[in-house]
Parts: sequence; C-alpha cells; structure tokens
Amino acid sequence: MSEIKHHQIVIVGGGTAGITVAASLRRKHGGNDLDIAIIEPSDVHYYQPAFTLVGAGTYKLEKTRRQEQGLIPPKVRWIKDKAARFDPENNKVELSSGDSVSYDYLVVCPGLELNWEKIEGIAETLGRNAVCSNYSPEHTEYTWQCIQELKPAAKALFTQPPLPFKCPGAPQKIAYLAADYLRKKGILENCEVHFLTHAPAMFAVPFFSKELDKVVARYGIKVHFQHNLVSVDGEKKSATFEIAGGDRKGVKITMDFDMLHATPPQSPPQAVKSGPLANEAGFVDVHQHSLQHKKYSNIFGLGDACSTPNSKTAAAIRKQAPVVVRNLFVLINGGKLDEGYDGYASCPLTTAYGKVMMAEFIYGGKVTPTFPLDPRKERWLNWWIKTTGLPMMYWDYMLKGHEWFFEHNLDYVEPTGQEL
Repeated sequence: MSEIKHHQIVIVGGGTAGITVAASLRRKHGGNDLDIAIIEPSDVHYYQPAFTLVGAGTYKLEKTRRQEQGLIPPKVRWIKDKAARFDPENNKVELSSGDSVSYDYLVVCPGLELNWEKIEGIAETLGRNAVCSNYSPEHTEYTWQCIQELKPAAKALFTQPPLPFKCPGAPQKIAYLAADYLRKKGILENCEVHFLTHAPAMFAVPFFSKELDKVVARYGIKVHFQHNLVSVDGEKKSATFEIAGGDRKGVKITMDFDMLHATPPQSPPQAVKSGPLANEAGFVDVHQHSLQHKKYSNIFGLGDACSTPNSKTAAAIRKQAPVVVRNLFVLINGGKLDEGYDGYASCPLTTAYGKVMMAEFIYGGKVTPTFPLDPRKERWLNWWIKTTGLPMMYWDYMLKGHEWFFEHNLDYVEPTGQEL
C-alpha cells in the first residue's frame, strides 16, 4: 500500500533551482520553522556551465561534480525519488515508487531532459566515431579528445537544435574554442569548421549577435542558419540536416565530418509536459514576473522547465529564486506578490581561450551588464569570471542562499547616452 507523506513546502528538483530556493528559504527570518522537502532522484549534482570548459580541455570534470547529499540544506528532507504525476487539485505529487507527497505549497523545477531519441542514429554512436556532446557529462571529455585529434583538412560540425534548451550559447562556444585550438596549432586555414543552427541568427539578442558575426568571420567558420540535425551515421561519419525555413524548407542535406559536436533537443520531464501544470508547449505555466502558476496559486515554477520566455541559464535562476522565495513567504504570512523577475539571463560567451564576451540581458533583449564596461568586448577578466569566479559563487554562495549574491544588474548605456 502506498504511503502519503505531507510537507509544508515541497520542491520538485534538486538541481540549481531547487537547492537555491531551499537554501534561501532557510536563510530567511522564520525559515527554520518551515517544513521543506526536496524530491530528487539523483545522487550527483553537476555544475553544468563548466561542461564547455571540460570539452575544451581547460577544466576537470570532477570539479563539476558533487554529491547531492552534501548540498541539501540542513533540516530539509531529501526524498530520493522521482515525481511521476502531479495532482494539483488535491495538492499532491505521486512518486515513481508509488508513494505520494502532499503539500501546502509546491515549487516545480525539475530541469530539462535530453531528447537524444529525436536525432536518428545518434544514440548508437555518441561517444565514439568522433561524435561528442558537452551536454552529457558522460561524453564531454570525449569532446576534448575529438578536438585534439583533428588534423589538417579536417571538417568539424557543431549543431544547435530548436529553442528552448539549456544554455543557448553553449553550442557555439565550443565551436569558437575548437577553432581557436586549430588556430594555435596553425592548421585552422586548412580545416573546415561549420556551425549549423536551427536559429535564423547567431544569437537571440541582436546587440550581441552582431558581435558574434565578427567572431565567426575571424575564424572563417561557415554558418548554416535554419539547419536542424535529424540523423547521424557514425560509421560513415555523415550527418543529415533538415532546412527549417526559406524557399528550401523541408529539404534534407547530408554532410560528412571528421568531428561532430551535437546538441540534443530538450524538453521538461514527461510528468510535467503531459500533466496539468503544463502549457501547450509542455512547460510549467507560470506568470513571467511573479513565477506563480497561472491556475494554481500555491504553486510556483522556476528554472529551465518553466514557461518564462527567457534564456535557460543558471544566471536566470539566480534572479528567479529570490522572487519565488519572497512569494512563498507572502502566501504564508500575507502581503503583496513580488513580480520582480525581469527575464534576466546571462551567457558568458567563450570566444577564444582566455576571452569571453559577457552577454547579460532581460526580457525584450535589453542589455543589463553587471559591470560598467562595454559588454560587447571580449575580455580576459570575463574568462576569469567564467572559469574561477562563477564556479566559486555557485557552490559557496548561490547554492547556500546568500542574499547579496542576487543583487540587480546595471542598465547598459552607450557612450552617446542612448539607451539600448
């Protein structure tokens, strides 16, 4: 017979969002009196923003990995299970084990799943035949091996699927680092580097997209817009793409390769996308500023699986978590809902070894840098922030719920005074 447990606040997902919310709740005045539980099946927690660096040979995989148990805040119950079904009418979550958890308030942040099955043939060849991906901790080290094995006249393909997916800048970051590696070896001019993206431009924010066009030109990378990877033949080292727009929409083309870095399509877990909390696209249907569910007032969503139209990054969670925490206390103690999430996201674009363009922006593509510097410039300072500063902040401050880490960013103003 299944067991029903009850907790005041139940958090589905023990990734970046879930741990940050739980830790922040604990640090708030009165937070120690809350009864909080986290539903999370995994024993291991990864700092995923560093996977690109692992794939480029500048970061050790073991540094991205910590045990989940050590990150669960004190006095927070860890339910080591998976959410199988949501029953918001009865304030209940059913688990894979057959047990159920009831709640007064629910926070849904299970992250996204990698849908490799949507690329025909890739599951059979991923991790060999020079087919790699930084989106999988099992294969990101193989990316570095593939890059090192590129020789003169090699052809390297880097793919990007339809949005939304985790860290939209990551598919092109590794392309730039691979090109820079080939440049340092003196063979870039003899190689072909291709970036094939479902998108119609290099980046969703035109301010940064224009600068990335220059980076692409600097390396001689051949860009194919509105191309979506649909199948891979690892033995033959060939990849097939379907054109997603224009006069040739629906046409399929096949390219051979000496290296293929693939980014998989992604979606929320089945329990979310097929359940009562989802919008038509399968994401947790929340108000884009308050992060409260549009139908169920005692439910909030944040992170990659929620419907907010922002870039899916850990930096977005950094600004979403305080809003969710404040609104939970509003529901418990009374007051006015905080509608303060402005769509902030950040994408440190690694354009070379030792150079990063720090793209920060909010809803509408408005640029909002942390520092009063031109964010279009590639800087070594940003490389240090990406490789050293942000991992430290993530483990020691964000996941521990320190309030000062969530301060607002600046609005960027051009030297002429014209706001962007």
